[in-house]
Amino acid sequence: MDRSAGSKGQTIARLLRYALGFKAQLLLALLMLAVAVGSELAGPFVAKRMIDEHVSGIERPWYRTEAGGPGVVEFDGVRYKRGDRFAEGEPKGAEVRVLQVGSGFYFVPGPIAFDGSRRVTEQGELVVEAGTDSRSYTARKLSAADVFAFFRPEVGGLVRLCWLYFGLLVVSAMFSYGQRYYLQSSANRIVRNMRTDVFGQLNRMPVRYFDDLPAGKVVSRVTNDTETIRELYVTVLANFFTGAIYMAGIYTALFILDPQLAGICLFVLPAMAVWVYVYGRKAKRYNRTIRAAVGEINGMVNESIQGMPVIQAFRGERKIEAEFETVNSKLFNYRNKLLSLNSLTGHNLVGVIRNVAFVALIWYFGGASLSDTGAFVTLGVLYAFVDYLNRLFNPIVNIVNQLPNLETALVSAERVFVLLDESGEDVSDRRMKRFEGNVKFDDVWFAYKEGEHVLKGISFEAKRGQTVALVGHTGSGKSSILNLLFRFYDAERGTITIDGADIRGMPRQTLRDHMGIVLQDPFLFTGTIASNVSLDDPAITRERIEKALADVGADRLLKHLEKGIDEPVIEKGSTLSAGQRQLISFARALAFDPAILILDEATSNIDTETEALIQNALEVVKKGRTTFVIAHRLSTIKSADLILVLDRGEIVERGNHDELMRRGGKYYQMYQIQQGELTPTAAG
Repeated sequence: MDRSAGSKGQTIARLLRYALGFKAQLLLALLMLAVAVGSELAGPFVAKRMIDEHVSGIERPWYRTEAGGPGVVEFDGVRYKRGDRFAEGEPKGAEVRVLQVGSGFYFVPGPIAFDGSRRVTEQGELVVEAGTDSRSYTARKLSAADVFAFFRPEVGGLVRLCWLYFGLLVVSAMFSYGQRYYLQSSANRIVRNMRTDVFGQLNRMPVRYFDDLPAGKVVSRVTNDTETIRELYVTVLANFFTGAIYMAGIYTALFILDPQLAGICLFVLPAMAVWVYVYGRKAKRYNRTIRAAVGEINGMVNESIQGMPVIQAFRGERKIEAEFETVNSKLFNYRNKLLSLNSLTGHNLVGVIRNVAFVALIWYFGGASLSDTGAFVTLGVLYAFVDYLNRLFNPIVNIVNQLPNLETALVSAERVFVLLDESGEDVSDRRMKRFEGNVKFDDVWFAYKEGEHVLKGISFEAKRGQTVALVGHTGSGKSSILNLLFRFYDAERGTITIDGADIRGMPRQTLRDHMGIVLQDPFLFTGTIASNVSLDDPAITRERIEKALADVGADRLLKHLEKGIDEPVIEKGSTLSAGQRQLISFARALAFDPAILILDEATSNIDTETEALIQNALEVVKKGRTTFVIAHRLSTIKSADLILVLDRGEIVERGNHDELMRRGGKYYQMYQIQQGELTPTAAG
């Protein structure tokens, strides 16, 4: 359990490090949030002043005055002025009071001893009771005109406070919008960088990494998991930050209004903590990811994973990253367009705890404030408390509602960071001169799984310009030799050199700069025939593309296409025949003019006519370069300079076609079987 907690803590720390990359924008968002909260929470204070000073203030003591001017009220030919409106040293006359009883107002021509519950007797006397004490006063009910006369001096102050309240709402709305926009914009930027890092990490990973991890899971890391993390920054943390600041501001306001009432409302915090704890435990058990995949990015990532050997072989990592960033930026821009709408989303309904808080407030107001202790809560304070309690529970409910999303996001972040922590190799931009093409394997051993060697002591040498053919049954190690030569994998023991240099001392991308490969199942990318030949490498001109296609005879098979080499190609080239796809793959290898050319069973899926075209083309293109051929059709390698016959990871025969046929061994038997002159059982 401690290990799990530590892992979660490390995940949160790494998420914060990503966020610190945009700390200026985040600080601006938090500053705007503080202004928005301050201006919004000032509203109830303004309303309290309106009630206590200008509405309920009519019940404060009034005094007779001979002077005129602002704040003076005339009643029954006598002028009165509220006690708190007198200037310092200004003479005061006799005190009178205006008290509300029910829906009516009564004029009392004198002071009152204390305040409490009020009633009017049938005789017209006003009775004030507080505990066991009771006092009666002569009172006169005021008409509506008389009441308005006493309120008239307060109208100006009420209007000013109304405008102040409205101004605070406008300021709060503007800064709330700004903080939400900048907070979510920062989140989009953070996740854009994270998604770019994840995709860049895929290019750094060796091919071995993708052997044991299904493409769909890798795609999920780049799209679904990062999208869930985006929700963490956009929604979860936004609600947490906003809620924390709101709650701090509201409790500060509550304690300013009435510390005892605020103390009663503190029970909300432990109740919320228990709620979070219980809800969090449930969320860990039943949590599930509900984020939909982003279609265009998913398609590009899936295509890139499937074509990773081709991308790495032709050093297309930088190009594919640039294409991905284009789509990623498009997604980022459209996310920002939605921020205006997202910033206008409403609050959740309050829950049970709010009702308990209101019960506590009513108990205090109805019990303590009216008890014989003399405690008193003004109407303005009561209004402000009700308003603040309403505001308090909105962020609480929002925070609790985000708990499952928080757990989901942390799980997704852990999965993403596991991928980012995998050891890889940085894409190198280092260049080196073209190989001479001399390749040597010296006692090479290799296993995909520990202890299960697929190559055992392989040794041979290929001279510049030679064609070396690898033949043998399935699983004999043919493709593994070429995987090691391309450094898709590294040998456990032994050395592989090119022109005398150990290939493990070269960056993988630099090594592949002068190597080309044609796979048994050619991979075509979305684009055109021309872009699939050049892989959008600016160094490969259109003339070079056309020449490469002509050299392999593809121009004859593609000439019927409406747009020629500009014919659109959808993912994997599914609209083209197997022969057309293979010829485009051949042209791609030739266009890069490699010093070492590898044909991995490149003719196995091609019809006889197309194979004849390729055989003629190969006689031309293999001049001046070292060529490795894996072929099941032995008739296609009769002209090879060196044929290596493999069996269970070992070279059991070597030589050219004529030498091996004279020897009458395994190669002879395989050839005779393919020619129909020997049955497989006889060969076995």
